[in-house]
Amino acid sequence: MKDGERGAARERRSERIRRIEELAAALDLAPALEAYAAQATAEFRDVPLPEGTCRRFFGRSFSEPETVLVVAETAEGKSDLGVCLTGPFEDPLTAGRLPMVLILFVSPHARHRGLARALIEEVTETLAERGMKALSARAGHNDDALISMGERWGFVRQWEMMVRE
Repeated sequence: MKDGERGAARERRSERIRRIEELAAALDLAPALEAYAAQATAEFRDVPLPEGTCRRFFGRSFSEPETVLVVAETAEGKSDLGVCLTGPFEDPLTAGRLPMVLILFVSPHARHRGLARALIEEVTETLAERGMKALSARAGHNDDALISMGERWGFVRQWEMMVRE
């Protein structure tokens, strides 16, 4: 196993769930993460994500306790099935911090096998080891499927963000 990877990668049938714990390994995944983020945000962004967004995020926040990067893969080092990235969300008024799911992606050919849930569970366990009990996520206004999935996993709607353009 490469440096920066937890010794106990979890095996699930033919999939592995693995935490990425070294910055260099995270940076190797940055281009793929940017593509996933672009897909996820395309419906509510008028402009594409700036190139290098994930590299800048890792440079700024990789060592923060709220940042967790977990991959699902068919073989060691492939990271080909899915990914979950969390990072710090800071309330601008209270300065309270909470880990937030920034990217959750499962390859279309690997969906409906419980991988997204397994990625969220691994992230939740990692955050608990770091003393954090809560995990936040965001969903598009009318993304009922994503909202329903989150609620099945224990997420609760707490507040709505409104944007006026």
